[in-house]
Amino acid sequence: MAGRTKKAQISVYLEPDVMDLLAHYAAQRDQSMSLIAQAAIASFLSPDSSERQEAALARRLGQIDRRLARLERDLGISTEAFATFIRFWLATTPALPEPAAQATRAKLSERYAAYTGALGRRLAKGPQLRQEIGEDVSQLEGDGGRRS
Repeated sequence: MAGRTKKAQISVYLEPDVMDLLAHYAAQRDQSMSLIAQAAIASFLSPDSSERQEAALARRLGQIDRRLARLERDLGISTEAFATFIRFWLATTPALPEPAAQATRAKLSERYAAYTGALGRRLAKGPQLRQEIGEDVSQLEGDGGRRS
């Protein structure tokens, strides 16, 4: 046992929830609670701990920034796709003759309520259309582009 120093023992009082976390963490890693506590204390007292915390925070903020950029891009794509569809639909759908237009306006609130109900059910059940499109494209590529 040459070269090994004797460890000093201390008593520490922990809140029950902190003790549970320590026990769970040690059990998950198949390590002693003493070893985990020693590593945590050493990390906390390390002179570069604030630098490591800052680096970890910067990495996390970078991840969040990239996710927000993707969301912004996806929202822009969705908005453009919807606007293109509406423009195409308006350009290719003929106007109804006046008697039919009056009947359609009379049914407007009923049809809109049916639409919003269907949209609500669709959003509640998932998967979303954007996921299904990706799955459809993958299937088409797997079939060599053939449709059934």
